[in-house]
Amino acid sequence: MKKCLTAESNKTTNREVDLLNGNIFLSMVKFAIPILFSNVFQQLYNTMDTVIVGNILGETSLAAIGAATPVYDLMIGFALGIGNGLSIVTARSFGAKDMDLLKRSVAVSIVIGACVSLLLTIMARCFLYPFLKLLHTPTEILDESYHYILMITLFTSIMFAYNLCAGILRAIGNSLIPLVFLALSSSLNIILDYVFIAYFHMGVNGAAAATVLAQGVSVLLCLIYIFKHAKILIPSRIHFAFDKDLYVEMAAQGFSMGFMGCIVSAGSAILQIGINGLGYLVIAGHTAARKIYQFGIMPFFAMVTSVGTFVSQNYGAGQIDRIRKAMKYAYCYNAVVTILMMLVFGFFAPNLIAMISGSQEAVVLENGSRYLRVVAPAYIVLGLVNDTRTALQSIGQKILPIFSSIIELIGKIIFVLAFIPKYQYGAVIVCEPIIWCFMAIELLIAFWNHDEIKRSGTT
Repeated sequence: MKKCLTAESNKTTNREVDLLNGNIFLSMVKFAIPILFSNVFQQLYNTMDTVIVGNILGETSLAAIGAATPVYDLMIGFALGIGNGLSIVTARSFGAKDMDLLKRSVAVSIVIGACVSLLLTIMARCFLYPFLKLLHTPTEILDESYHYILMITLFTSIMFAYNLCAGILRAIGNSLIPLVFLALSSSLNIILDYVFIAYFHMGVNGAAAATVLAQGVSVLLCLIYIFKHAKILIPSRIHFAFDKDLYVEMAAQGFSMGFMGCIVSAGSAILQIGINGLGYLVIAGHTAARKIYQFGIMPFFAMVTSVGTFVSQNYGAGQIDRIRKAMKYAYCYNAVVTILMMLVFGFFAPNLIAMISGSQEAVVLENGSRYLRVVAPAYIVLGLVNDTRTALQSIGQKILPIFSSIIELIGKIIFVLAFIPKYQYGAVIVCEPIIWCFMAIELLIAFWNHDEIKRSGTT
């Protein structure tokens, strides 16, 4: 039986953004700003690894981290996709004001998350080294790559736990608290990075250990906050009772997003095969450029997360017209931010590559700068792809969003087999922008022709 959110939910409203009422764009931006800063701090984990490793250990170790990144993304993308899918159900129940379902959805999220984390940890231990060899990782960096990524993936549960805690807090409109705790743990990560590498001489293992320890602190802080200030999210024993329909619904939603993330990351891993064949200096330049690229997409992904929560809550509340308006605002936002990114990369790309890589090699600086300047105009398409795909997932679509990921995977396979051997790093640079355009066409057709979205636009 449905139970409405009452006095218990009101205890957390002082830190929540109301996405169900009022000005649509302002509420989305207000919700997105803490997420943007959260993404910045999240990226600092890996970027500080890159900066410190590149400047202290040199280009070979930097290339080792870069070669391991697709493997890391493959496993973590799967785990985080599941976590995001599970939080969508929580956000819908919040929008529908169903307190009992909200608590049961959190309970199911915990169970599924624990099982997935255990599975990924076992897979990491068994298959990482052969997978790195399958990616044609150069021999001179293979061992370093393996030890770096092994330590991180053995603690996948920590990354999953943080993103699950942050996801359920955001599902009820609270995007500020995850930012605060992530900022603290990111600062700790920077300190530990330098201490472990410069003073304890732990090499790339020190960078991995710093990341794991700092993420553990963020998980602990989130749990303390939830137990003290967001008790609406704490399930009782009764909420863990097995509910076949709910498990099927949440597993389908979670694994749909998880497999989508896995397919996307698999495409990146396949693309890395082509990059690894171009030499360690090209790998180093590409690694530095991708770190800067990740910072560049943060304003877009902050809006993506805002879109996901906004659409989920309003879909639960039956407010389809607000969803249509929100999507149009998100598309306009992407256009403005893309112009800003083009200006930044146009003027400062070489300086940014040098700062991240610690290298003065011409190949590293030229390739990295070229990558950033070509990709920047395509940010608008990437933002459109992710906003629309997330909106589809938030209204319960599980299959259509996966098609876009399959398009991306097939496209990267074609580039690795046909274009990179002939056009070298130039093909790497244009690969993703071209593929994003095909993905955007499929997603726009799927979303705006969805029965409820289309019907709302005609009333």
